[in-house]
Amino acid sequence: MIVLKQILVATDFGDAAEAALGYGRELARLFGAKLVVLHVADNAMGSTIGIEGYVGAYPDLQRSIEESANRQLADAVTEDDRRELGVRTVLRTSASPALTIVNYARDEAVDLIVMGTHGRGPMAHLLMGSVAERVVRTAPCPVLTVKHPEHEFVRADALVRVEAV
Repeated sequence: MIVLKQILVATDFGDAAEAALGYGRELARLFGAKLVVLHVADNAMGSTIGIEGYVGAYPDLQRSIEESANRQLADAVTEDDRRELGVRTVLRTSASPALTIVNYARDEAVDLIVMGTHGRGPMAHLLMGSVAERVVRTAPCPVLTVKHPEHEFVRADALVRVEAV
């Protein structure tokens, strides 16, 4: 028997992440699990080192990044999500999104991570790597990756919660 008590959806607010959130919602409903939506905001300091005169603007820039991310998190989660699933949103700031996602999953005893993947070509993957791939390799739990457009198997009219007899 599969038991899911807590599902983590990691989002970068892209199309694939939106599709992943749809999967996370439906799995949470199906299993009666708690749903957490996590976004890892860029650490502006990590990208400003070495730019003369720019470091002074760091606190304002970081605050702006985090405020924008919080607005996007609030927009991604519906009132139904909050009411029916008790969805929590979490914002972390880091230069390493994959490590932050994995550490959150480990610290919070997450049972499943759901996240989008961009499905880049081999050259882009070689040069940039993949957050999703790093999470899959190092996560303490199963990871469901979702591409956009994906093979859609989440359909509102087809989902019925099956109770054990």
